[in-house]
Amino acid sequence: MPVTSALDTITDLFKEELNENLAGIYLHGSLAMGCFNPDKSDIDLLVVAKRKVTAETSRRIANKLLAIDDELPNKGGIELSVVLESILGQFVYPTPFEFHYSPLHRDKYRTDGNYTCGGGEDPDLAAHLTVAYHRGIALYGKPLREVMQPVDKRFYVESILHDAEDAPQGILEAPEYYVLNLCRVLYFLKEGVVASKREGGEWGLRALPAEYGETVRLCLERYGGSAGHMEPDKRLLSDFAGYMLGEIRRSVELARQA
Repeated sequence: MPVTSALDTITDLFKEELNENLAGIYLHGSLAMGCFNPDKSDIDLLVVAKRKVTAETSRRIANKLLAIDDELPNKGGIELSVVLESILGQFVYPTPFEFHYSPLHRDKYRTDGNYTCGGGEDPDLAAHLTVAYHRGIALYGKPLREVMQPVDKRFYVESILHDAEDAPQGILEAPEYYVLNLCRVLYFLKEGVVASKREGGEWGLRALPAEYGETVRLCLERYGGSAGHMEPDKRLLSDFAGYMLGEIRRSVELARQA
């Protein structure tokens, strides 16, 4: 199933399951920002419901998403959260969610017919909503800019820091994800730009010390699928994570003092 067809199918799924309870569906992430790579990227979606979603409805949605996921060409699959419309008017951090589906939960949905992920709080949603607000595409409903105020910068910063805090360990296992993500975090802190991973890496090539240029360049090439089997130097990756986290913490502290 082509990705564009999958978006139409997912939109129809939520129209059918939520009906008049559906307020909006928003595409964010790499597919919305023009840097989608079928070998690495997932399809990132936010769904907004007017009222709470029952466990039975969530389970039916999960089953249908599993079927769509199985036909997708991209290895990353689908990452999707359902939040309440009330959150858009009065933002809460960490952000409550009604339902969540992602590769992390896919096997559990597949093997346990009673399982649903919902009713919790997710600090990552502040970042997802920020990206959807600034760079997202409305697949259904009004654009987010028309129905909410931007997420407070301090919540966005906390959210992206939460995602980056395990970089010293994670960067050795998923170098392009962490290298490019750290670049876009610092890019935002330095210049206020809500960027994609690719845009963050391109900024890193221009703005970071030359000693890290080859690491960033290689991770950009790997992210785009053009680096073959070349591997970044592990020592440089560890050095990069330490340097970037130090710069990020300094930038956060300066922002708090301003």
